[in-house]
Amino acid sequence: MEEETREDHDAKLASSKEAKDFLSSIESRELDRCLFADSLITVSDTGRELGEFTITMQNAVYNNEQCYLLHANSHGSIDDIPCGTSIMAYISKTLETLEQNHHEYVQLQDHSLDRKSHMVRHGDQLVVNKIITEGEEVKSQSFTFPVSSLEGFVSEASNLLILRILAQRKIFPENMVFLSLDTETQICFSTYKVLGERKQLLGTEFMDVFGIQRTVESVTDISATWHCYFLSDGHLASRVQVGSPVTMKLLHKPADKVTVEKVEKPVFEKKPLVWEEDMQMFSRFLDRKEELRSSHASYVQEHPELKALLADFLQFLLLRKPDDVLSFAVEYFAPFGSQRAPGTSTPPVL
Repeated sequence: MEEETREDHDAKLASSKEAKDFLSSIESRELDRCLFADSLITVSDTGRELGEFTITMQNAVYNNEQCYLLHANSHGSIDDIPCGTSIMAYISKTLETLEQNHHEYVQLQDHSLDRKSHMVRHGDQLVVNKIITEGEEVKSQSFTFPVSSLEGFVSEASNLLILRILAQRKIFPENMVFLSLDTETQICFSTYKVLGERKQLLGTEFMDVFGIQRTVESVTDISATWHCYFLSDGHLASRVQVGSPVTMKLLHKPADKVTVEKVEKPVFEKKPLVWEEDMQMFSRFLDRKEELRSSHASYVQEHPELKALLADFLQFLLLRKPDDVLSFAVEYFAPFGSQRAPGTSTPPVL
């Protein structure tokens, strides 16, 4: 395995004043209005359905800090070739990316390409680790950037949140220039522009959608541009990368959000038992069982990333269908093991 470590940043690159002002102007109520899920289908230029694209955003806690958990997942087949992308990230209330996992794959019959990247902040450094598997060749890279030089930085995950906020506002400055990373992990510019409004058919009704163009101006490669259209509440209606024959489309208008009042769980007074001794022990067992079940459910609820992580693994497993599931799992989760913070020990294998 080839390993490469690099520390670099072009000091000449800086986000615009308009971009910085935009980030500082975002209010909590705007972020709260972005806590919903999007579900679109992926279609070819001939109208053939190829896959699906989903985005979910919810409240979370990261290292005792209140934040947001964003999970985006796109998978399907293009020309009968399975491919997909998954992003899972923790984003702070100020839209700083605390940690992000990004996974891309293309599964050819006799050749596969798999890219995994992990981004995390360690002190005053932003560390990006990448593992690229192409066929039998595996390449590992590590990049480090000083946080002080990344004011106005936008990751792929925080970009999805920014788009929702811009769509709800509809009006924003022309010179919206942020910093981002290109496909070669080079610091580059990421710009946003208004595309205006148009009509889109959702179900049986034509609805107004608002368009935003995002461009990542790569340093070493061709720039990538996306056109995204949104409903007034920020729901994504369509998304396409310029030059791609694939479009992501919303088929039906999302249901109105219904606020459900939280119902307190009733507390029943425990009546004294008059059972035999063995029945008392069995009762204690049942109590302990319920206590553990409640504890486990609470843990899963407090860590929503579990469902996203396991869903991505199961999806990838079913696409690959390996004979040795255990070895496949070890290989899949290996990058997560390398993401442990410096100074922490490896837990024993039981």
